[in-house]
Amino acid sequence: MFNVVLFGPPGCGKGTQSEKLIQRYGLHHISTGDLLRDEVSRATPLGVEARKFMDNGMLVPDEVVIGMISSRLEDTPDAQGFIFDGFPRTVAQAGALDRLLEFRQAPIRLVLALEVPEDELVRRLVERGKMSGRTDDTEEVISKRTKEYYAKTEPVAQYYEVQGKLQRIKGDESIDSIGTTLGKEVEKFIDPVAGTARY
Repeated sequence: MFNVVLFGPPGCGKGTQSEKLIQRYGLHHISTGDLLRDEVSRATPLGVEARKFMDNGMLVPDEVVIGMISSRLEDTPDAQGFIFDGFPRTVAQAGALDRLLEFRQAPIRLVLALEVPEDELVRRLVERGKMSGRTDDTEEVISKRTKEYYAKTEPVAQYYEVQGKLQRIKGDESIDSIGTTLGKEVEKFIDPVAGTARY
């Protein structure tokens, strides 16, 4: 099983590239936000537990989120692999995820970090805000969010860099160019699913 983490700040194009990787390599998508909503809507034991925290405006504890990830892995035993999107966000979460996956003998093989200069991120997000009709995202607010993102995720990047798993990818190139670069990294471990188009 091939497991990969894809992370990057808002506006980096992570969603677009994530979809390409999923389709091309037959990976399953794990987004903790989606998992939480699914478990809560189905009122599973983990969902009920998570809802207690969410209803009180509290963050859902890491052990509950890890439990949801474990449940998803159990539900898809024949998966070729998983792409983790938006998780882990902290070193503690990275350690917990490692322990879960090592127990299953399916460790994270690769971590792809999309990196885009701050001024380009701000430009993209301001433009996106205009197109969606949102006017509350000012350049100042977006810039502050971007700085906060990098401050929080850089320790996670370093955690995986020490393990030799991190690849920093320039995210300010064309969609196809970025996709080609990501593909080259992934194909050091697995081949594309038969019948899928190349980038």
